[in-house]
Amino acid sequence: MGNFKVTKKHHKHLNNPFPSAPNHIPFRKGTVFTTSAAHPSHQLYPIGTDFQAIWHSNENGETGSGWQISIHHRLQPQEPIWSTVPGQAFVSAGCADTEVEESRGSFAIHDRDVHLLCDHQSVDEIRVVDEPDEGDNVSWGLELGEKFDLGGLNFPVLLITGSVFSSKSRKSDESGGDEGFIFVEKHSVSVRYWVLFDQKNSNQIGFHVKFEKPDVQHGTLRSSSNWYSRGWGLRLRMGRIWEKKWTGWCLPFWRTRGFLADSSPEGTEGSDKMENCFEINRVWFTYSSEDGERFYGFGEQFSHIDLKGKRVPIFTQEQGIGRGDQPITLAANLVSYRAGGNSGTTYAPSPFYMTSKMKSLYLEGYNYSVFDLRRKDRVQIQIHGDSVQGRILYGRSPTELIEAYTWSIGRPSVLPEWIISGAVAGMQGGTDSVRLMLERLKSYDVPICAFWLQDWVGRRETIIGSQLWWNWEVDAERYWGWRELIKDLGNQNIKVMTYCNPCLAPADAKPNFRRNLFEEAKELDILVKNKEGGPYMVPNTAFDVGMLDLTHPDSRRWFKGILMDMVSDGVRGWMADFGEGLPVDAFLYSGEDPVSAHNRYPELWAQINREFVEEWKSSCGESEKEATDESLVFFMRAGFRNSPMWCALFWEGDQMVSWQAHDGIKSAVVGLLSSGISGYAFNHSDIGGYCAVNLPIISYKRSEELLLRWMEFSAFTIVFRTHEGNKPSCNSQFYSNHRTLWHFSRFAKVYQAWKFYRTQLVKEASERGLPVCRHLFLHYPNDKRAQSLSHQQFLVGTEILVVPILDKGKKKVKAYFPMGENEAWLHIWTGKLYSQPGREALVEAPLGHPAAFVKAGSTVGSTFLENLKELNLVH
Repeated sequence: MGNFKVTKKHHKHLNNPFPSAPNHIPFRKGTVFTTSAAHPSHQLYPIGTDFQAIWHSNENGETGSGWQISIHHRLQPQEPIWSTVPGQAFVSAGCADTEVEESRGSFAIHDRDVHLLCDHQSVDEIRVVDEPDEGDNVSWGLELGEKFDLGGLNFPVLLITGSVFSSKSRKSDESGGDEGFIFVEKHSVSVRYWVLFDQKNSNQIGFHVKFEKPDVQHGTLRSSSNWYSRGWGLRLRMGRIWEKKWTGWCLPFWRTRGFLADSSPEGTEGSDKMENCFEINRVWFTYSSEDGERFYGFGEQFSHIDLKGKRVPIFTQEQGIGRGDQPITLAANLVSYRAGGNSGTTYAPSPFYMTSKMKSLYLEGYNYSVFDLRRKDRVQIQIHGDSVQGRILYGRSPTELIEAYTWSIGRPSVLPEWIISGAVAGMQGGTDSVRLMLERLKSYDVPICAFWLQDWVGRRETIIGSQLWWNWEVDAERYWGWRELIKDLGNQNIKVMTYCNPCLAPADAKPNFRRNLFEEAKELDILVKNKEGGPYMVPNTAFDVGMLDLTHPDSRRWFKGILMDMVSDGVRGWMADFGEGLPVDAFLYSGEDPVSAHNRYPELWAQINREFVEEWKSSCGESEKEATDESLVFFMRAGFRNSPMWCALFWEGDQMVSWQAHDGIKSAVVGLLSSGISGYAFNHSDIGGYCAVNLPIISYKRSEELLLRWMEFSAFTIVFRTHEGNKPSCNSQFYSNHRTLWHFSRFAKVYQAWKFYRTQLVKEASERGLPVCRHLFLHYPNDKRAQSLSHQQFLVGTEILVVPILDKGKKKVKAYFPMGENEAWLHIWTGKLYSQPGREALVEAPLGHPAAFVKAGSTVGSTFLENLKELNLVH
């Protein structure tokens, strides 16, 4: 079994500002072996009622190169939805050590010493298995039942068996025939595998790969000082050198130490016999791709829409500060280990994608995985575990694939009407500040639906500034007359929203606390534990916190009580923050592996909040249930594959107050669109961004222009919500002056003008899983230009096209009108008609008039324009 090590970097204050990418085992490439005598050169195998697999080889029967298996749907039998690379192994396995470097919510997962690599694969048997009730299927059924859960299988299923092994192979004619028989020379390590394909429904096929323990019979152990280990080290080093050339980064040389299997029967002095001491903890699943194929999805990705050519890790964590934009990333990395993040770090990843060729796949389970898309002709997924399970999807369009995917993982519930009816004003300061702000907003005729008051718990001064008290009860001094304030706002159809997260800070130093929730949770023994059995204190910015063990049933019940206290005061919404920081060496009540639990934790956090919402709804009277203005809503940033089933509304976390590409206004658009493809139908960002930096050398402050342009962009998303940011005094705010208040009012009204359509899209999302804001690829999949777009523009549903200004000082923007049949687009401010699909046009977009268009002749477009006129926004 490989070793596992966690290295804490929380308190390291001087770090490499340019950290290298985490060490990883180079791309695996092995050969598949079989015999044409065992497998005809072309054979069809049914899988369920709607799919079939085809196994075929070259016409001359040559083994090795040419053997391939592909899967097809009966509606398009000529187009494979998944296929292996001809002649190449499609499953591989290994054993390696793992090191995780952790620092304040950021994680770097390294492959360290490699003990075993089984790259080559034999296909010994391909068998269609019907229900195991009679005849020859009985023995197969028994074997199948030993390895897989037979419950719910739709027979017939396809079972492929064989071995993966670590030695070289050669061709031989010793079989006496002319089939070109392949056999394996005495290999030192072999691992038997099973691959099961079964139909899940009419548009999904499941796959499940399992391995036995390695069979080590003929090998010897050689220390890393001998020539064989040095040879392997050289091969791996050369692999890393190639990867440097590929990525353009200087990555550290790969090092192999410890023991490696040797196929030689002769040992060296001091060598030991190989024992069955290894267990598989790395699995590779490899299959074909096409040159030029674009890959979309993978959850909420902030830097790239098309991930082809990238290596995509699937691990929830802090997105980072800068994520490659300079100089902020350098500075963040310098003062806190890897705090800058990179183009692959995200709060809400998902092991799912779809491609421009209508291929789609996702992994089940929660193990750490990496999708390697750097090769033109293949995809390779590395899974940290001893098996892999997932589904391959069939669809004839991107929207069909999203529907198929969200049918499995879950779709969001319908949002309460109030949250999509007006602006959500994010502010702080206490009761008096809220009442004064309300009067200012009224004077500018701002349609407001809620105040979001994250400082309802009170504020504390730390070495990094003013922060919240993580003790989830109202601060009665800051928000005196709390219930009266909520009631007064409610009488004006304005809700109050608050803030919480699954962490608790000791409240001993807080002068006016009523309950010390950390001490309560500690006494109840419902906090995540460290190896000594005490509360695991997790460093977070300037103070340490305990995390709720969400696998503990008492923890769930207790926190729902906290939420009930909050809602009983009249609160109707809250930010359910964090969820991405579970330490990977924690000890949980469930006893599960903390590495996989880390990816599951944000789903558990969402589930608790959702369960409370449903339980509260059930406890209400009939009149309250029917009153949509009394429904609850929460929003989150952390997530994983199934999060949309539990959390309806997301926000994109902490973008920089910047125009830059990887962490700023542009990344907010990319995150919105990539998450939408991945099932996150309702997502939005903090207007103006969140993270400001005010240092003598490096300064990032929210400018007025950035704030106003972010308002224009956000007016076309599901929720229109402001945030003061981490340094309110450094940032331009919606209430800063007459111009900002006027602009805020104007675009809150633009947002209000398409509420009728937003309501339709919310219902559609709950029924079909389609996002409100959409990449053009979803509706124009054959348009090459639309496929290549990133942050430049997006659709709202199918009827509104938005081309936001995302660069400082720009007043014109290039708009691309996609290749739709007989489509034309109408500019909402001037009424100009653009009727040449597939063309770009330079469009005027001064402040207050962003480039937005409606589909000519559509009912939605006409209604939107009429509403804009009634609100005196257009003439």
